[in-house]
Amino acid sequence: MTKFFNTNKIGLSIIIPVYNVENYIHTCIESAYNQDLDDNLFELIIINDGTKDNSMDVISDIVNQHNNITIINQQNQGLSIARNNGIAKASGEYIIFLDSDDLLLRNSLPELLNLALSSEADLVVADYQEKNNEEIENDSYIVPEIISIKEKTGKQILLEDLNPRKCYVWRTLYKREFLIKENIQFIPGIFFEDIPFTHNCLLNANKCLITNQILYIYRKGNQSSATYKLTQKKAHDMSISISSLWELSKKQNLESKVCHRLKDNTFVAFSILMYAIVNDIDEQKIRLEIIHYLKQLIPDLHFKHGFKQRIIDFMYHYMPHTYIFIRLAYKMLSRLLK
Repeated sequence: MTKFFNTNKIGLSIIIPVYNVENYIHTCIESAYNQDLDDNLFELIIINDGTKDNSMDVISDIVNQHNNITIINQQNQGLSIARNNGIAKASGEYIIFLDSDDLLLRNSLPELLNLALSSEADLVVADYQEKNNEEIENDSYIVPEIISIKEKTGKQILLEDLNPRKCYVWRTLYKREFLIKENIQFIPGIFFEDIPFTHNCLLNANKCLITNQILYIYRKGNQSSATYKLTQKKAHDMSISISSLWELSKKQNLESKVCHRLKDNTFVAFSILMYAIVNDIDEQKIRLEIIHYLKQLIPDLHFKHGFKQRIIDFMYHYMPHTYIFIRLAYKMLSRLLK
């Protein structure tokens, strides 16, 4: 077993919001205990977000086997408030977020937690794999033969490593003291809450470690499912996330690379939203309502300083198979934002 620093304290709080996941929650929680960690080194904080299925019955059976599980019951208020309540309740030196239909890679936490505790980094950013149900059941995971660890500032990660389409909060160990000091929380009541949270963390983190070690297994859903299609609510929520990035950019030195990257990420998200509106929302009236809403949130949205070409280059780098929709999205936003 890995030797840990500060073993007289709880090293890690694992925050798991729960809503209608009775088919996955057992595997999820089981993965947290398949870590070669003593129960006194970590705690599970499970937030019952008003689940309507048998998820809590499954959890009750597990609670009886362990003494390091805390359950918070709340009315259905969404993922952001559930996570915020988890942060407020946490007592671990570090925090990770685990979605209740995903899982942690077996024995991935000991080394990462030790790395975090020994370095006192604000963030430890790890890697992840996307797997379907069959691959998860067969334990078909590929781990890197050579583990790399680099120390960077949060702004360096923002500039050099962050894919704006993959601002996943569950791939990172967060120093709890850092989140509290910087008052970083999730925006309540919206989808796409990971985007502003991740950018806020990176802008404020002085010491980060980034590694290719696999921490997390993301369970791929049915991408053709109606739940993945854009709704008016999701469009409004993404508009709020986009607006938050825009406001963050305005707080930076206007000529700095960080400012330009934040604006680039804003326009990347905006282009994705425009494309989704074209594909998923049929009613022109609703389309225009969303555009009007976004224009109110970001009244000074424009394309000065060569943004257009930078967006195209940036998205081409991260999304090479969807280059054509960049052009479509740009034509839309140029027409609708007049």
